Amino acid sequence: MLNKIVTIEELKKNPQVKSLIAKTDEYLGVIGYTEHGERHATLSANIAYNIMQRLKKSEREANLAAISAYLHDIGNVINRDYHAQTGAIIAYNILLDMRMPIDDVMEVVAAIGNHDEKNGQPISDICAAVILADKSDVHFSRVRNLEMIRLDIHDRVNYAAKSSFLRVDPEKKTISLEIKIDTSVSQVMEYFEIFLSRMVVCRRAAEFLKMKFELEINGQRLL
Repeated sequence: MLNKIVTIEELKKNPQVKSLIAKTDEYLGVIGYTEHGERHATLSANIAYNIMQRLKKSEREANLAAISAYLHDIGNVINRDYHAQTGAIIAYNILLDMRMPIDDVMEVVAAIGNHDEKNGQPISDICAAVILADKSDVHFSRVRNLEMIRLDIHDRVNYAAKSSFLRVDPEKKTISLEIKIDTSVSQVMEYFEIFLSRMVVCRRAAEFLKMKFELEINGQRLL
């Protein structure tokens, strides 16, 4: 009977999930992508959970947002293209095996399947939280090879980002991404050059949550 409450703590102990996240990070590393392993998965889950908590959503929704964010990149184990959709299918089978209620499974797979800015869009509060959590993780620690900083703009921008914080203010109805960039490594314009589409989907996600999205870089509000 599918009636078990699956927690994020239980999910992290699942051998299949552990292997998927490890292999996802390994394969993305081979093709030159930044870190997409346990660190990114855990941070995304924590941020998604906190967004839902700050907005006074139910504990069930907050937990499902955390689970969705933790699993959102596992489709990369198959291919980078359409990883949101393949990841949703993989998550579907894992969560059913863990006896998660089917309604909860549907919430998770929909959130995962719509998190990517290329072919997804916010379709639920849970999905919106996952989008914001994923796209806000810009940080120097995600860079794998420091020799690529001068050659690859994605590595350079991430390495220049010394800190990033997603601030949710229910009173002002704003969700603000606050980033500190070392401009001796990368100019602010390069951030927009590669991440503009991500900022657009963040704005859509915030609006879905009836909030306004703001971007602040080095103390200056840019969006």
